[in-house]
Amino acid sequence: MEDPIRKYAIRKFAARGFSLIELMVTVAIVAIIAVVAIPSYQSHVVKGNRAAAQSFMLDVENREKQYLLDARSYASTLGTLGMTAPADVSRYYTITIDVVATPPSFTITAAPIAGTQQESDGNLTLTSSGAKTHGASTTW
Repeated sequence: MEDPIRKYAIRKFAARGFSLIELMVTVAIVAIIAVVAIPSYQSHVVKGNRAAAQSFMLDVENREKQYLLDARSYASTLGTLGMTAPADVSRYYTITIDVVATPPSFTITAAPIAGTQQESDGNLTLTSSGAKTHGASTTW
């Protein structure tokens, strides 16, 4: 047999909810965490997208050097090299190859697409001599 007073106390305790102040404190804590975490997360996403573009540009550079050995000139398009930009790169960057015939040289440029989160990141360039730039910086 159960004690009726105990049964009433359990039911009253179970029906108790959160106070408005407790809810407001929780919302404030979540808002503070969001204000700090979201910009940091977005920064890491931009760096990750940049790293994917840089890796692809290095692959293009390698393919260009192989193409030079076969054709005695550099290719001016990715299609000529038999390459296409992967989805994680083409979504944020436009990859172009500028070729100079004499002396043979090339510059691979990854320009951020307007309207994407990479827009403010600046252009990435890689030359046939190995020089790498990122925006105004002389290195990646």
